[in-house]
Formats: sequence, C-alpha cells, structure tokens
Amino acid sequence: MNIFPAALKTLKAAGVPLGLSFGLLAFTACHKASPEAVDTVEAVPVTVVAARTGPIRPVIAATGQVKPAPGAELLVTPPQEARIAELPKAVGDRVRRGELLVRFEIPNLRADASARRSDLARAEAALTAARRNVSRLSGLFERGIAAKKEVDDAERDLAQAEATVAEARSATAAAAELAGRQVVRAPFDGVVAARSHQVGDLVDPSAPEPLLRVIDPSRLQVDAAVPAASLGPIALGSKARVRGANFPAQAARVVAEPASVDPATGTAQVRLAFEAPTRLPSGLAVDVEIEGEEHPAALLVPADALVREGAESYVYTVDGEKKAHRRAVRVGIVAGDLAEILSGVKAGEPVVVHGQAALPDGATVDATPAEPGR
Repeated sequence: MNIFPAALKTLKAAGVPLGLSFGLLAFTACHKASPEAVDTVEAVPVTVVAARTGPIRPVIAATGQVKPAPGAELLVTPPQEARIAELPKAVGDRVRRGELLVRFEIPNLRADASARRSDLARAEAALTAARRNVSRLSGLFERGIAAKKEVDDAERDLAQAEATVAEARSATAAAAELAGRQVVRAPFDGVVAARSHQVGDLVDPSAPEPLLRVIDPSRLQVDAAVPAASLGPIALGSKARVRGANFPAQAARVVAEPASVDPATGTAQVRLAFEAPTRLPSGLAVDVEIEGEEHPAALLVPADALVREGAESYVYTVDGEKKAHRRAVRVGIVAGDLAEILSGVKAGEPVVVHGQAALPDGATVDATPAEPGR
C-alpha cells in the first residue's frame, strides 16, 4: 500500500507548504529505522579462558654483577714504598695455597726490625737488673741495713722496666709483621685476575690499583641491585636464576639481605650464591630473577586479559547470553603469562584474552575457548 498520497494530503490540510511537504516525506522515507538493524549486527570474535585457582609466585627482576665471595679475593699492595724483586705469576695463572706471589725489596724494614730486636734485648736486660736490685734491697731492709725509701725506689724502677719491655715487645712484633710483608704467598687456591706492575718496578701503597689481584673462582657470588619497591617478597634462601651473556641460566639462592637502600639509585644490594660452581667470570654483568613467596591458591587469569588504563585495571567477562562485560579488577602478582586477581572476577568465569581492544561494554561476542595450555 502506497501511503505517500495520503500523507501528502494530511500535510496540505495542516497548512504545510507543498515544497516543505515533499521534503519532510523524503526525509522520513530515507531515515526510517529498520526493525532488524540491531539484530543483524555481527558478533565480535573473541578468545576466552576461564579464570581458575592455582599457585603463583612473584618473580623480581634485577641486574647484578658476578663477584668473589667474602674471603675469596686477595688484593696485594706493598707495606710501604718498595721495589718488586719477584713476581712469578701472570694474569690467568693458577696459584696454589702457599705459593709465592710477590717478594718486595725494602731494606729499611729489615734494619728497623733489627733495631727493634736490639731495643727489646736492652729492655729485657734492664728488667733483669731491676728485679735483682729489688730482691737485694728487700733483703737488706729486712736486716735493717737498707732504708724503706731505697726499696720503694727500686720497686718503682722495676715497674718502669716492665713497661719498657712490654712496649719493646709490641714494637718488635709490629716491625717483624711489617718485614714479613716483604713476601706475599697465596692464602687459597685461585687464579690471578689482574696484575699492574713488573719485576723491578718501584711501587707505593697509595697507588690506586693493587699490584696483584687473586680470586678463588670456585667461590663466586652475585651482587644484585634490587629496586626498593620489590624487596618485600625477598627472604634468605629465596631461589633465583642468573643469566649472563651467552651462558646458560644457573640456579642460585639469596644468602644476604640488604642492610640499606641507596637513596641515589633507589636500589638495595642482595647477595646470591650459586647452587653449583659457575663458569661465569668475575665482573660479568648478569640478569637476575628472584622468586618470592608462593601464593598456593590464587585466582588466576592470563596476563593478556588485563586492560590497563592509568592506575586502573580491567578485564572483559562473557555471560551466558554472549554479552561482554567490562569489569574493574584488583591485580596481585603478575608472573610470566599469569596474573593474580584479588577482586572483580570469580573462578570459572570466562575472560577475554584476545579481541578485547576497543570492545564496547555489553557487546555481543562470538567466544572461542583458547587452546589448551593457555
């Protein structure tokens, strides 16, 4: 049935000009909504995964450096200005405990040690004489021959002689120790990591670099710089993985917690020990992953499901009528490809992991389950 003439007649009766009448009818005919418009909109294809409960463990990423453990490094410096007489080991050479590392020539040390020994001998002789004098005068005093003042003076001289001997012994020991530093031997099995001088060089203890650096490669550790905000989950014994250059990842564990935070960098030093001897060289920069405490029954979704907007996080869930709903969620641990959801989603609810970009809230979706293992 054509309603155009009837409508035109009605507009004329209402006093609408003829030109305007045709315009209104044309506009109405062109813009009349089809009742089937909403129903014919195609569903948005998405991929979904059901939220589930399971274990998750935080992983703290940091950078670090391989270093000798405490007691596994020797820095050789001269006791005072000296000339190198012997220096048999080169960089990379293995050394055995007790082997000669360097011998210095310091003539004045030998002379000083000899002078100290002479001073001690004189002091001990004076002490022996003082003891004999006290003994003699005490006997005379008992027989009424010597005065009490003479005995008191002798005992005072004895005390002074004892103090002099003690000082001389201390000075002699110090001189002997200093003289003993003319010869340096390896305190452990290790390898020469650095050498800065040659035989015949005159060296000084104030030099910026040590003459020789020896390390024990079987006792290497890692000093990791961990951001202060990530220190909470780390504890003594926490497991870790260390990766450096083209070396395979190696297992390690936390052996020392930080004592302070560097205000300049906002990081703290965490020390790690390798579970097995390492081939990583000392000084190598490494990447470190430290595991925190496990949450055994966390509500988990794929990390790809999260939509971040500033400080807020969202996921899209799909209901039984194939409608997508935007949900604000509170996120806990994010580790690898999993994220812990603290609130906003329940176990078993399907969440969108692909196709949620610019997805309107309430849109009809064609949900396909993700492949197993996702």
